[in-house]
Amino acid sequence: MRKQINIGVLISGSGSNLQAIIDGCEKNEIDGQICFVGSDNPDAKGLQRAQKHKIPVFVVDYPAIFRDYDKNSWNTSIPSDFDFQEIFTKQFFFSSQIPPDKIQRFFEIRAVGESRLLKKMASYSFDLLILAGFMRMLSPYFIDRVNIDSGKPRIMNIHPSLLPAFPGADGYGETYRYGCKVGGCTVHFVDYGEDTGPIIGQKSFEIFPGETLDDIRKKGLEIEWQLYPECIRLFAENRLEIIPNVNSVKSGRKKVRNLVKILPKN
Repeated sequence: MRKQINIGVLISGSGSNLQAIIDGCEKNEIDGQICFVGSDNPDAKGLQRAQKHKIPVFVVDYPAIFRDYDKNSWNTSIPSDFDFQEIFTKQFFFSSQIPPDKIQRFFEIRAVGESRLLKKMASYSFDLLILAGFMRMLSPYFIDRVNIDSGKPRIMNIHPSLLPAFPGADGYGETYRYGCKVGGCTVHFVDYGEDTGPIIGQKSFEIFPGETLDDIRKKGLEIEWQLYPECIRLFAENRLEIIPNVNSVKSGRKKVRNLVKILPKN
């Protein structure tokens, strides 16, 4: 008999996708249960959603980490196992043209926050980590400590565009400003780049003349709440297989994403 999976969730805001996942678990549409909800934002309203369902919550205050960056005690906060050169070699966020001190600052701050997240998460046994509106890019430092088996990723994210179009934080906004006739969302595994991980599923919607950005965001959220639980269900049923892309080529700081094969239900 297949075991029920434990799901960890990271959020930054209202947690509407979190609610969709909670509902999916409670209705047995997902063979899993949420074991914690963590946030980088002490004021995230999604924490209240979790508490209403008696789900443990925690906060790692990223804004406070940024404020403390220039204090004399900062270096003592950087985890001892942080290796900037290793992180820089793996990541696909920045090109080599960006000043090294800016890149190092970015990853040092991330390592401090991520080490605190990992410490909080260590109290829970989880099979899958869900990013549900978590507005911080995760670095290789964090990813490698969650993805213990490199062939079986277990960090999942939802993105507000039909990737590979419009990666980054403002997918619906870019879809609107570009004048697209179709918008959508994508669920993917997280890798070392910005929204470059293997795509698990996508849903789309038509954009009609005269619709506003708010209209597009509303349509997008409605299909996000459908797609994310569906993809988590596939993970829980052990039906997602990573297929290395034979055309994958590293060029500068770019790469071709691997593929996801959806296996038939047993």
